[in-house]
Amino acid sequence: MASSNKKLVPEAKEALDKFKMEAASEVGVNIKNGYNGDLTSRQAGSIGGQMVNNMNPVRTMRFERHNRISQGHKITVKYAFSLTV
Repeated sequence: MASSNKKLVPEAKEALDKFKMEAASEVGVNIKNGYNGDLTSRQAGSIGGQMVNNMNPVRTMRFERHNRISQGHKITVKYAFSLTV
């Protein structure tokens, strides 16, 4: 059976392989060029998760604002959001 995975930009394979190697080293998983079928599901998932985190980082922002209920009190508000294009 032929693979249904088709790359939209075949020239990007080298860049994607480099990106995968960098993500693997960030999470402490040793991979080699070519076949990596000896990885556990957890290792492979951590590499993929790190790649997603690098592509779509979550940004956080903190600021203080005056509490609207109690006069003179400040509360810290933390917002987390994703940047998507």
